[in-house]
Order: sequence, then C-alpha cells, then structure tokens
Amino acid sequence: MKIIALIPARYAATRFPFKLMQKIGNMSVIVHTYLNTVATGLFDEVAVVTDSEIIFEEITKAGGKAIMSKQVHESGSDRIAEAILDMEADVVINVQGDEPFIDALSLKKLIEAFNDKQVSVASVMKKFTNEANVSDVNYVKVVGDKNNNALFFSRSPIPYHRDKSLDAVYFEHIGVYAFRKEMLLQFTKWEMTPLESIEKIECLRYLENGVTIKMVLTEHTGVKIDVPEDLAKAQAYYDQQNKNGFTSHQNQ
Repeated sequence: MKIIALIPARYAATRFPFKLMQKIGNMSVIVHTYLNTVATGLFDEVAVVTDSEIIFEEITKAGGKAIMSKQVHESGSDRIAEAILDMEADVVINVQGDEPFIDALSLKKLIEAFNDKQVSVASVMKKFTNEANVSDVNYVKVVGDKNNNALFFSRSPIPYHRDKSLDAVYFEHIGVYAFRKEMLLQFTKWEMTPLESIEKIECLRYLENGVTIKMVLTEHTGVKIDVPEDLAKAQAYYDQQNKNGFTSHQNQ
C-alpha cells in the first residue's frame, strides 16, 4: 500500500492572513509542518501543495517538495485532489499546513485504520482538556457512534448537555484527514452540501453523501495556528519541547 502525505497550503487565510509564513523559532510554520511530517518516516512521499509562489519557494529552499496548484480551490481537499490525479497512491493523508506539531503516533493510527477495507475516509479526534474551548467556534467538535464512526461535526458544542447529572465528554476534531485516492477524487465531483455551507466544515460533505468517516483517538496536544494569538502559544510549546530535550523534526 503506497501512502503519501500532502499538505495544502493557502497563503491568504481568512482569519489569519499569511499565517503559514509566520516564524516559530527561526523557521516558518509551513516548514515546521513539512519537516515534522517527513520526520515521522511513515510516508513514501511528502509534498506541500500551494497556490503561492512564496510558499513554493519557502519549501523548496528548505529542501522540500512543493507542487503549485493549477486552479483556484475552495478547500484543502480539492487542492490535494488536483495534485494526486497523476500520482500513484493508495492512501492520501491530508496534513493541515497550520498544524506544525503533528505527531507520528496519531498519523500511524490514521494509516492503520485502512487495514479495514471498508474504511475509505478517516480522521482524528481528541478529548477536550480546556472546557472553555468547547464553546469556541474555532474548535470543531465531533460526536461518533460506539464504533468511532463520525455522526456529526459542528462548531457548536455537541452533544448538548441537558442532563447535568450525567458527565458530558466532548471531542475536538483534529483537521488531519486520510482518504483512499478514489474516494478523494469522488469528493471533488460533489457539490458543496447544505450543512457544509452552514458550518463551513468540509468533511460534512462526506456525511451528507452517506460516506462513513472513521475517527481515531489521540491524546497528543499540539497547537493549531488559527488566529494570531495562537502564534504565541506555538512559540511557547516549541520552547518547552526544546527545553525538555525534544528537537523539532525529531522524536515525533
């Protein structure tokens, strides 16, 4: 089974423009993401797929592989789908460019989900440890069935905690996806669905078209660069990792 990782990288992000070129230590966010993905040793190939010559040059200057998008794309999945059209691959991992501290164990679990031939799409979730984030619309929540297949994704807190005598457990959706190549190409042929349009969560398109998404659980806590305030959190995380003897792009 040939497994590749593609990192969609849009330069002009809506909530935090140019965030992928911001520095953590002496490297940009996107270079950290690329090098940490390569360092896992899990992939036959890793590449950044971008609409930006600036990001393209940033990656190639760091010795990495970058692919320029030929068209304008609404989602990261659409961007990598264009890139894999002529690539040989069985499973494609979509690593978010703004997740610089991705870890190998989460990605390994994601890949192992495809040992089940019935799985065509998989993603990652973790329990919320900060209760305040449950109500934050920048954190996507997911609920699943007893087999960890996703039932719904939302920016609202789900489930609604009506019976306060019961403990409510909330799961954050970590935006790392994995697809069989054929399913990803099918995804791009579907129109944007109503719930996807309302929530602005692209994986709802799969659910609305009846495709099961297998969720794998992780305990890894990194930092997603979503808004400017996250950059300081990422720098603090990076500094703490180095202080504890972990060098970025190693021991992932």
